Amino acid sequence: MDPLDGKVAIVTGGGSGIGEAVSRELARRGARVIIADIDDDAAKRVAAAIADGGGQATASHVDVSQEQDITRLVQDTAAAYGRLDFQFNNAGIAIRGGPPSETDLDAMREVYETNVFGVVLVTNAMLPLLRRAPAARIVNVSSEVGSITSMTDPASPLAQMPAGLAYPSSKSALNMITAMYAKELRDTPIKVNAANPGYTATDLNRHSGFRSVAEGAEASVHLATLPEDGPSGILWGHLWTEGGYGPLPW
Repeated sequence: MDPLDGKVAIVTGGGSGIGEAVSRELARRGARVIIADIDDDAAKRVAAAIADGGGQATASHVDVSQEQDITRLVQDTAAAYGRLDFQFNNAGIAIRGGPPSETDLDAMREVYETNVFGVVLVTNAMLPLLRRAPAARIVNVSSEVGSITSMTDPASPLAQMPAGLAYPSSKSALNMITAMYAKELRDTPIKVNAANPGYTATDLNRHSGFRSVAEGAEASVHLATLPEDGPSGILWGHLWTEGGYGPLPW
């Protein structure tokens, strides 16, 4: 039996991009997927497509920065399933900007509301349901641009790429959030890890990435299916310079 069969999963930002690809793969493998997205039409479209293919999915309007949306999502999930096996914190935004010295603080706050504070809000609200599952998994969709090592290593392609301050720093913060939740939950069956999809073609980068969304989803799905002796508190995913997959430096 597939380890995902019959499990319950929530994917924030599941209506497009990597989140959609994760949702489709989870459903294909037998999971019951709740597609939580700020875009109602996108969430409903993906849920309908999954249902048409024989999978199980529902759509839920969720803005991860809004506590009332998260409260309703918890209540609906508890009523329908009584537990949560997988929490994919995938929702994220990117706002293009100039060099750090030209950072727009309002734009930076907007990025952090979704990419950082939204993850904490959703995770804290969902933890009671995650604790009811036999061995829950929390996957935070991060990025190699959040790796301070990769961004400052002269041999890394990322060190040569111009970048604004808001998005990379939000992913660095998300990496620490991952490590701290893993530390708190290390004596439980719950594992918390950050996924690096690689440079994936999505709306966030105007589809300039060289990886498909299906490839970008692979790291998240892998971390959701870790065995009991698998790691917790790591950044894992696509390795740009070496190819393949593995742990990345913080």
